[in-house]
Amino acid sequence: MSIVEAFCDHLQRQNRFSQNTISSYLRDAKKYIEFLDNMKIKLENTSQATLIAYIISMQKSGKSNSTIARAIVSLKVFYDFLKTQKIIDIGKIEIEPPKLEKNPPQILTRDEVEKLLSCPKEDDIKGIRDKAMLELLYATGIKVSELINLNLDDINLEHGYIICKNKKRDRVIPIGSYAISAVEKYLRYSRPYLAKSKDEEALFLNFNGERMTRQGFWKIVKFYAQSAEIDKEITPHVLRHSFATHLIENGADVRAVQQMLGHADISTTQRYLQVANVKLKEVYQKTHPRA
Repeated sequence: MSIVEAFCDHLQRQNRFSQNTISSYLRDAKKYIEFLDNMKIKLENTSQATLIAYIISMQKSGKSNSTIARAIVSLKVFYDFLKTQKIIDIGKIEIEPPKLEKNPPQILTRDEVEKLLSCPKEDDIKGIRDKAMLELLYATGIKVSELINLNLDDINLEHGYIICKNKKRDRVIPIGSYAISAVEKYLRYSRPYLAKSKDEEALFLNFNGERMTRQGFWKIVKFYAQSAEIDKEITPHVLRHSFATHLIENGADVRAVQQMLGHADISTTQRYLQVANVKLKEVYQKTHPRA
């Protein structure tokens, strides 16, 4: 068993990390080990100076502050594991992560959202499924991991809501008529052809009849982003940002948006107020006679 495989087994046995967090830790650990291999340094011979050299190499290669900060957290967990396995103990890692710039989140305008959501063809299995996924993502503001983890029992089209389940608490999120219509069409005309087993619980399936993967949905978003010819980087998280900002622009209560997004701290949700206020200022400047 490789050290990364052992690290993965260790993380999964901890039962306190989400699958996304585990994937992130493993990815960062692999990149660090690749760096050590290139430098011809054995893992058991590393030190805090080695870590600093790695961070400097990341900076020189143009990695963002957020990527570097995440790597530092991952490597702290990795070295904790190495200590428990009596492989190496380099002491408490004192490296401070770089400060993250708190830029306003990237969002799409309402016209851009309409353009994106109108791209999937609604006359074939794939287009109907993709339309339903995109509509539901924008209608609820849930994360990609939450979208692909939805089961058939988690959505109630009659009463217009989904149940988003996670380890901390479940969230009940309302969905609008467009998303309801798109998901109804998917369940009627697309999913029956994708499902290979009647026992499959996953709501959204790929063409192997299995639960849609995170990578698979990212490819879907990237494809339609190119088709829409919108001059912005569009990711699933941009739709989440757009959902929150558009709600607040239309007068939604920040705490209600916080609950729908599942933010533990309201200050995270208040970032969207900044975007909304900028929009209001632009409208004022354009429309007020004495602006």
